[in-house]
Amino acid sequence: MKKIALLTSGGDAPGMNAAIRAVVRSGIYYGMEVFGIERGYAGLIEGNVIPMEMRSVSNIVQCGGTKLRSARCMEMLTVEGQKKAVDTLEKYGIEGLVVIGGDGSFRGAEVLSRDYGVPTIGIPGTIDNDLAYTDYTLGFDTAVNTCLDIINKLRDTMTSHERVSVVEVMGRRCGDIALYSGIASGAEIIVVPEIAFDMNEIIAKINRSRAHGKHSTLIVVAEGVMGAEEFAKRLQAGTEHDVRPTCIGHVQRGGSPSMSDRMLAAQFGNKAIRLLNDGVGNRVVGIRDNKIIDMDIIEAVSMKKEFNYELYETLQMISM
Repeated sequence: MKKIALLTSGGDAPGMNAAIRAVVRSGIYYGMEVFGIERGYAGLIEGNVIPMEMRSVSNIVQCGGTKLRSARCMEMLTVEGQKKAVDTLEKYGIEGLVVIGGDGSFRGAEVLSRDYGVPTIGIPGTIDNDLAYTDYTLGFDTAVNTCLDIINKLRDTMTSHERVSVVEVMGRRCGDIALYSGIASGAEIIVVPEIAFDMNEIIAKINRSRAHGKHSTLIVVAEGVMGAEEFAKRLQAGTEHDVRPTCIGHVQRGGSPSMSDRMLAAQFGNKAIRLLNDGVGNRVVGIRDNKIIDMDIIEAVSMKKEFNYELYETLQMISM
């Protein structure tokens, strides 16, 4: 394989630039000509293709966001859009494609591999950690640490004023950001989409902790449950304690990637190129039991994410 391309698609995630760097330089190591596609699948359909050299990816390993930029692309869901994407690849003689993104991006990669014979490798780049086949996705660790830093600061002021703090974090329908940032920050209560909650039980727990001498309460809520404003309003209606909402928002998507995410980016990017160099496509890379793995993309996107109930039970034991 002599010519390959890469794109970043969907929501951006810390570590995408580091993965771009790893793909480009690993590809060049194997004697490949590497192209970058700007603005994800939208750019692939529109023909926004640029050559990538060693120096194209200098000094980006520490940068958040994505050098190639990203965009949502509904046209890629249509046969017409898919054919335009393939036409672009054929125009530049591109023989293989690396897609960095989440489950939606992988489904686009699956179509290109299955229906059009384009060898495609997916790298899991999403802060949500909602892909079942891999233990961690690129950007998740940095996003959790961003939440942790903000929650630590919020706890200082909530404690000073003896308040209840409701903090909303991202994750779509997956509660992993809430679970990990909540446990790491010492939150008393974590509310996730995977587990039903009872507002009366939450109020009772707050009252018990106050009776035992605790002056503030931290509640981390995943966005897939409801927004912080709505949750705080409902909670305030049932308690005399002062409740304040905070939505951390898109700051979770930005910032310099952590060491863990930079290491994943290097390993994921290199693995993707090794697979393409061997003529393998229709795969995704990931990490499982601390080992870099790859598997069939159709199998990967069809797997159902399992919530870590054991970790959630740990919270119940240590947050009293």
